[in-house]
Amino acid sequence: MHVTFYTKPGCHLCDEAELMMKLVQEDFPLTWTKVDIETDDESHEKYMFMIPVIERNGDAVLHGSIGYLDIIDLF
Repeated sequence: MHVTFYTKPGCHLCDEAELMMKLVQEDFPLTWTKVDIETDDESHEKYMFMIPVIERNGDAVLHGSIGYLDIIDLF
């Protein structure tokens, strides 16, 4: 499964979510494209109060505090 991961520098929740994705990736076919909302005006407008955000097929499926089990539930 491929997702888009919206983040920004200095966001501790983003760092934790990416770590959880890396852990999930050890057991599940997970890949992602990372988007820094501070360099993309459209995603900044859309997600500035929600990051981190995991988007699948154009839909925000997870945001805020994202845990290991939250990501596994996407499979």
